[in-house]
Amino acid sequence: MTAIARITLLSLVLGLSACTVHRPLPTSSEPIPPAGPSTHPAPSPAPSTRPVTPGTPHAPAPATKPLPRTSTHFAPPPGGNSHWDARLGVYVLDNQSNTFYRQRTYYRWNNGWSRAISPDGPWEDTDIHGVPAGLGRQFQ
Repeated sequence: MTAIARITLLSLVLGLSACTVHRPLPTSSEPIPPAGPSTHPAPSPAPSTRPVTPGTPHAPAPATKPLPRTSTHFAPPPGGNSHWDARLGVYVLDNQSNTFYRQRTYYRWNNGWSRAISPDGPWEDTDIHGVPAGLGRQFQ
């Protein structure tokens, strides 16, 4: 037998022996749950049937969550004081009225829309189609 044939045969035997050493895992008859978010609503807790007496302390009402100052999808403007407005879908600049920011573009409303790459301009006129949808609905 030649050396190449011996090496091929040895590799084949060694490779197939690995298949016989590992036993397959037992399969389950249960279906695998989907990996994504569930489309079924979460069950609501049953209401308490205990009567409330005047001397019983009540749990405080949960505090409302403050609005986030930043977006999870869009970076804030560089170097500017701003806050995220989820309804408009943009950052609102705190020190300039009717000036907004999203995705490296500043938007300004001054009886019409304009946009720029800097909060100081130069400003380029645009129409409602050139601004984020939330801004277009807010100022018409």
